Amino acid sequence: MVYKPGWFRDGQVFVSYAATAGINKDGNDLLIVDPVTGRRTDEIDDKLAEDVDALLADGSTTDTSRWVAAGDGLPAVPVYFDKRPGRELDALMALPEMSGLTGRTIGELTASGSLLVTTGHGSPAADLRTGNVPYIKVSDLRAGQININPTNRVSEVVARRFWRGEQSGLRAYDLITPLRTSKNIGEFAVLMPGQEQIVLTREVLVLRAADDAPFDNFYLLWAMTLKAVRRQWDRIVFMQTNREDAGSRYNEIRIPEPRDRDSADAFAQPFRDYYLGIQQRRDSFLSYLASDSKHHIFMSSAG
Repeated sequence: MVYKPGWFRDGQVFVSYAATAGINKDGNDLLIVDPVTGRRTDEIDDKLAEDVDALLADGSTTDTSRWVAAGDGLPAVPVYFDKRPGRELDALMALPEMSGLTGRTIGELTASGSLLVTTGHGSPAADLRTGNVPYIKVSDLRAGQININPTNRVSEVVARRFWRGEQSGLRAYDLITPLRTSKNIGEFAVLMPGQEQIVLTREVLVLRAADDAPFDNFYLLWAMTLKAVRRQWDRIVFMQTNREDAGSRYNEIRIPEPRDRDSADAFAQPFRDYYLGIQQRRDSFLSYLASDSKHHIFMSSAG
C-alpha cells in the first residue's frame, strides 16, 4: 500500500508556476522590495511556498498553480501551464472596441495560408565575416528596428550560399524577432526598405502577411505588440542550458484576426503612419548620404 496524502489526485499532477521561490540567482534569500522606498524588506519573496501551503491546507490552487493530466506528453516545464496569458487575451477581446476580431494562433494562420513564417538563413563563422552584406544577429534586433552593424558583414558569395540563391527572400516591412538566445524573444523589429539583402542568423523568426490575407504586416505588428499577446511568449520560452528558446511553440501564440482588410487597416493605421513616416525620412537622408561621400553611416544593405 502506497501512502497518498489527502491532496493527492489519481492521474493528475500539481504544477506551480510561481515566479519566485525565496532565493535569488546567487542562492541567497530573495527579499521583497518595498515599492515606496525601493529598499529590501525582511520578508522573503516565496510565491512557490504560498502555492504549496494552499495545497497542503485544503487541496486548493492559486492564481499561479493548477492540476494537469499526467502522462499527456506535454513539456515538463511549469510556466508552460500558466493560463493567465490566455485569460488576459480573452479579456482584451471581450472589449467593445475589439468586436469583430477572432483569436487565432500563429499555427492556425499559417495553416490557412494567411501568414507566412520562416526562420533565419544561418550563422556564418567569424572568419567568413568580411565583405559588404550585413549579417544580422539577435542582438541587432532592438526597439522595433534592425540595427546593421558595419563590423558584421559577409561577402556576396557567402551571402548567396546562405540565401540558397541570388536573393535573401526578405521583403520590406517583414517582422523579425529573436527565437533563441535572447531576452527579447517576442519583440518584433521591422525590416525597412533597403535592408532586404541581409543575412539573418538562423535564431530568428520572420513573419509576413500573405498577399491575399485579410491584414497586412502593419496590422500584424499591431497585433504582436498588444500586451496580452506579448505576455503569451513568457509561457512558451524555455531555457535550453543557459539560453532561452521558443522552439516551435511560437505556433501556440494567439492573436486577434480581423474580419476583413478594412477593419485591419483601421486598427493598424498608427503603426502604418509611423513606419511609413520613418521611411520617408530615411529616403531623404539616404539621398543626402549618396550625394556626399564624406560620411560613413551604415543604414542599409548598400555600403
